[in-house]
Amino acid sequence: MPLAALKKQLDRKELELNALLEITQAINSNVPEESLYKIYNFTLRSNLNIKKLALYVYDEQWSCRVNFGTKNGFSKMHLDDRFHLIRQVHKLSEFDGECAFHEFDLVIPVAHESNTLAVAFVGGLESANGNSDYSDAVRFIQALSNIIIVAIENKKLARKQLEQEAYRKELEIASDVQQFLFPEKLPNTDHLKMEASYLPHDLVGGDYYDYVPINKNQFLLCVADVSGKGIAAALMMSNFQASLRTLLRQMPNLSEIVEALNYQVLENTKGEKFITFFGAIYDVNLKTLVYVNAGHNPPILYDKKNGIRLLEDGSTVLGAMHPLPFLKEGFITDLDDFLLFCYTDGLTETSNEAGCEFGQDGLLEYFKKNHQKDLSTIHQDIIVQLDGFKGRNSYRDDITMLSCRVQ
Repeated sequence: MPLAALKKQLDRKELELNALLEITQAINSNVPEESLYKIYNFTLRSNLNIKKLALYVYDEQWSCRVNFGTKNGFSKMHLDDRFHLIRQVHKLSEFDGECAFHEFDLVIPVAHESNTLAVAFVGGLESANGNSDYSDAVRFIQALSNIIIVAIENKKLARKQLEQEAYRKELEIASDVQQFLFPEKLPNTDHLKMEASYLPHDLVGGDYYDYVPINKNQFLLCVADVSGKGIAAALMMSNFQASLRTLLRQMPNLSEIVEALNYQVLENTKGEKFITFFGAIYDVNLKTLVYVNAGHNPPILYDKKNGIRLLEDGSTVLGAMHPLPFLKEGFITDLDDFLLFCYTDGLTETSNEAGCEFGQDGLLEYFKKNHQKDLSTIHQDIIVQLDGFKGRNSYRDDITMLSCRVQ
């Protein structure tokens, strides 16, 4: 090889090594993605004197991130489907059917394992470098593209990890906030016992239960379920709890409270979410139970005189329309020795491997035989039954159970 040609080749190799060093330093300095693309652009134009280039990168969808020297504006052009999954260097002449991409000479993929991360379209490479240096130039483009794309992929991965960590912390905070919604202690006396079980599908959910003493003779118990899951559902339920407790201090009438709750839910969500709700006020002296069921799973009431019955009187879900189209308050008298079991739809809608739901009938059958058991045993029995019923299926929703026994 003539000395001049050898010197020219060595100079070019030195330029390439310096370019790779500059790229590495930029990556180590954690420069933004756009800066890496600019370095990539400048390096290929100055070191290899490439006339045309379009670099397409996949980030949920394909988009052109670097483009110069072309007749067509590829920055706004979709990537041809034929190039999505290529695994090796191809000449554009190998692809049939004329398209805008045929103004390039080569397409060079950047792949990792089974995924194509980017494709670089190159034009004018042979005329700029001569046939003898063609392979070296292609290898340099491959090396440079791989370094840049892998660095950008690492940035994306680090960003996603930070986002996931931030989201995890938000979930933990929301979960802590949600725990404050539930009563710290439930009554456990000779005359009044209550038990609650809450099994969230995720860290936070949209179920809520409460016990609120009104005066020495009356208390309210309730169960609610907001449509949806996650942080938004937990925040909505937090607002609902605050509204309920405020209204309970202002007005003792359960129907008026439900009407006011319906209006507030509709105002807050604009009809995009709704809440099912069951609320009941028991008067120890009068031995009466007043309740409203707003589109919720009917609780199961057992007493010695009447056996088992479902509490269904009430209205439709809260937050769907104002005013409520109908509202009927349930009223039960002469109730002094009873068991009340409330729950959310995650319980009855638990499915087995055949796609069948646990359903209401399974619950009713259980209480016909086991209503005399203590409340904690009842909850444990039902959870064990559910686990056995669902088999290898996972739970699809939050499950809440609230039991009350008055003797």
